[in-house]
Amino acid sequence: MIELDKTFMELAIKRYSTRKYLVKDVELEKIQSCIEAARMAPSACNSQPWRFHVVREPNLRSTVAKATLQKGIALNKFTLEVPVLVVLTVSKGNLKTKVGQMVSGLPYYLIDAGIAAEHFCLQASALGLGTCMIGWFQEKVIKANLNVKSDERVALVIALGYPEDDFTRAKVRKELEEISVYYE
Repeated sequence: MIELDKTFMELAIKRYSTRKYLVKDVELEKIQSCIEAARMAPSACNSQPWRFHVVREPNLRSTVAKATLQKGIALNKFTLEVPVLVVLTVSKGNLKTKVGQMVSGLPYYLIDAGIAAEHFCLQASALGLGTCMIGWFQEKVIKANLNVKSDERVALVIALGYPEDDFTRAKVRKELEEISVYYE
């Protein structure tokens, strides 16, 4: 088996979806470092279709958090306590990517958002922060409250803060043989 870079693998193993956070502010420098890591992510035709809306103000954060909840389902309640919510919005990209998306039928801008979000989350983990990517939200509520441009979509909401503990649970993953196919 190939020897993997231990530093990266340790980070990949360490990063998990945190749902319990300390009541502690996250330093602006650390937030900016996470956004800088995301800014370095590749994107289709270098379109960089993303924007990161950092929500720290308590009333606005509460509004965004409530937009991640669903009545009758105990999902995302932790967002009400997280110190920072980052709303990742995307546009459909530049002319080249728009044409490519029409021809291929693939939403490149959403793929790009996922790559940038993971760069953000890995950097957060490297800085001792926890994250959780949230795909369940009321987009209209978030867009209206953050004055998101009409040509942008909310791709994800990322919870960000200091984890309540250093616990890294064991990851349950499929075996390599289940997820890889080789054509030699």
